[in-house]
Amino acid sequence: MRALSAMVLAAAFGVGLMAQGAELKVGDPAPNFKLQATDGKTYQLSDFKGKKPVVVAWFPKAFTQGCTIECKSLAANGDKIRKFDVAYFMASVDPLDGEQGNKAFAETHKADFPLLSDPTKETAKAYGVLNERGMANRWTFYIDKNGRISYIEKAVKPATSAEDMIAKLGELSVSKSQ
Repeated sequence: MRALSAMVLAAAFGVGLMAQGAELKVGDPAPNFKLQATDGKTYQLSDFKGKKPVVVAWFPKAFTQGCTIECKSLAANGDKIRKFDVAYFMASVDPLDGEQGNKAFAETHKADFPLLSDPTKETAKAYGVLNERGMANRWTFYIDKNGRISYIEKAVKPATSAEDMIAKLGELSVSKSQ
């Protein structure tokens, strides 16, 4: 009887994990978020609906090698990204403030775009990026102006992340800024 109970529990637990880990795909509505950013503002995805596309580049941890390279790439190419009528962010589950927080990270690497902080990890879970180490996977979500996911990049290359983002915005026919 004990073995049967254990099997039922394991099966129920497994089903719960599968339901919780449901992956987003192209065409799905992007989960709304309301997150604080390094520029002192709070951003909500729904504020952009009907106005402009949004790119959210999730990264694992501030001040680590790959994340530093990615942040520098986006900062160095911000003028090219801003040629598109798009709101773009980097996002992590790091805290906003503190020595290792996103605000310090953005200032150190001269990010000219907002970094979003999701310390509760709720948004990371909703996007399916939270990994077993409690950090976000390095995935970039392209969300159209209707709030639907138009592309998910799961093989982000930190060194060319900006160039790759620019190319993808062109492929997705995102309008140029006026």
